[in-house]
Amino acid sequence: MMQVKSQVSGVELAAHRFIAAFDAEQAAELCGLAIVESFADKEIIFEEGEIPDFLYLVLNGQVEFRKHADTERYQSVSLAGANDFFGEFGVLDGQPRSAQAIACGTTTLAKIHRHSLMEIIQRTNGGVVLKLFLYIIQRLRTTTDQYVQQTIHKERMGLVGEMVNTIIHDFKSPFTGIHLASGMLKEMHPDEDTQEWCSLIQAQIHRMLGMTDELLEFARGSYAVQKQPVNLAHLLQRFEKLNRIYFTHANVELIAKSTDLLVNADENKLIRVLQNLASNAIEAFNGSGGKIEIAIAANGSWAEIQLADNGPGIPEAIRSRLFEAFVTYGKQSGTGLGTAIAKSIIDAHGGTIDFQSQLGEGTKFYIRLPLLNFDC
Repeated sequence: MMQVKSQVSGVELAAHRFIAAFDAEQAAELCGLAIVESFADKEIIFEEGEIPDFLYLVLNGQVEFRKHADTERYQSVSLAGANDFFGEFGVLDGQPRSAQAIACGTTTLAKIHRHSLMEIIQRTNGGVVLKLFLYIIQRLRTTTDQYVQQTIHKERMGLVGEMVNTIIHDFKSPFTGIHLASGMLKEMHPDEDTQEWCSLIQAQIHRMLGMTDELLEFARGSYAVQKQPVNLAHLLQRFEKLNRIYFTHANVELIAKSTDLLVNADENKLIRVLQNLASNAIEAFNGSGGKIEIAIAANGSWAEIQLADNGPGIPEAIRSRLFEAFVTYGKQSGTGLGTAIAKSIIDAHGGTIDFQSQLGEGTKFYIRLPLLNFDC
């Protein structure tokens, strides 16, 4: 952590909304008292329960506030971005911090000691105090809205978990029956076509059970990935085989291009990512057919998977929230979980996922995964 003390000034600090609320003399005094610190990503600024000693001004970056949900997990409460300030309640009443503050990405803060700040506030005019009071009220409203949305999301995910548990229980018996019946058919009919179709039935049953497990993991907020060396060219071949009938029935042309690239990954979960993205594209075709292209190539130390379609494109209204749960647009069916699950899986692999979309021209997803380096 980098720390800069003593006389701290400059346009960025002086222009901050908290400093700018004061008159020129007091603003200059506050700039002189401020201590500027830079925090690395995930670095803790203060812990829940700590005795407050500073007010913090966000100069750049972002700060997340979160509370202990249990002994190992945290519940996110709200975020503060550039030009925001936080810690004002601790400054005013001296009570312990109500949440943990942690940097999101590289973040620069200016902090002012509460005793010095209170001395300045006590001799400032009422107009300044009113400005600060109104901003604090606005922040409270925003934080309350964020918390309510997170609570609703948590309840909905709990319902998803209960639903999936019920589905697994109800489907276990027919799944077992289908699996056993296909096995018996393989024994009774050793011809190549029957063997291939029965193997496909068994693979699809295994895949459906995997989907329910992934929904449960997503509802719990954690993914158990079983990583091992995976050849992405072989993975793509398996994806094609599993979906050949689906694509043909939907009148969709699949173009796949890949080279032999190794990543340390959970193959079944990566196939699930491709399945979710491809299924969304096919739904967007709305029965009119189309084309999906999947290309896998090396990009520096990363394996890059591009999945592109020539569909109608993602509506502007949901682009900024595409990877959030329950976000959907204009569908007659679906839960809005497909892209959210895909992002959770890629995050669990230490990769990234992004997209570009143009209305009337289609969408292209970019997935990046670390290449496996056997020299490490």
